[in-house]
Amino acid sequence: MPNVPRSIREAVHPVHRAGWPFITITIVLALVLGVFWQAFFWLFLISAGWMVVFFRDPIRVSPNAPGLVISPADGRVEPLVTAVPPVELGLGPELRQRVSVFMNVFDCHINRAPVAGRVTKVAYKPGKFFSADCDKASEENERNGFVLETAEGDRIGVVQVAGLVARRILSWTNEGAHVAQGERIGMIRFGSRLDVYLPEGSVIVVATRQRAIAGETVLAHLPGAAPQPPYPFRVD
Repeated sequence: MPNVPRSIREAVHPVHRAGWPFITITIVLALVLGVFWQAFFWLFLISAGWMVVFFRDPIRVSPNAPGLVISPADGRVEPLVTAVPPVELGLGPELRQRVSVFMNVFDCHINRAPVAGRVTKVAYKPGKFFSADCDKASEENERNGFVLETAEGDRIGVVQVAGLVARRILSWTNEGAHVAQGERIGMIRFGSRLDVYLPEGSVIVVATRQRAIAGETVLAHLPGAAPQPPYPFRVD
């Protein structure tokens, strides 16, 4: 987009390709059904506009420093708890600090890697569809989990949890892949949460009900790390 002013490029977010089939179908329904009843036209046109917002894929400036754990999702930080990671991740039976970020249907739903490292595990588990802001959602809902191992040997669990409306979890990485901090790793349709299980000794630096930005908000420092801003960064 070389001829488009920078201010416009920054204000208008691109739409992720995963959203275009839904947007196209909704616009076609608006045009076809609108012939029979005008209310259908406006209903589906408004729905298409909402989907453009839902599937937006904004550029993010990610802190890119060893020892930082950044948010994998846009949304609200849920109450901070200690919990045993899902058994399918193979992280052991010990309690870990868990930071959860709840995404409502108006949040950007692109999920990003909280740390740089190797994907040592990807595990999907079918389940129920309780509201994603309930504690039992982490244990009983459909989910897809990743284990990321940093160059320093820390292992972090990242779990995509489906919600009441969410019925499709998308994963864009595989076991053995190396991901950059802030890299896109998946998304969930429509409304859900991300759980991050931290190694023992990590220091959480966010608060309950704080708004988090995927790929930008620092959630925690890993054990023994105390990185100080300004951080190096990557733009993606």
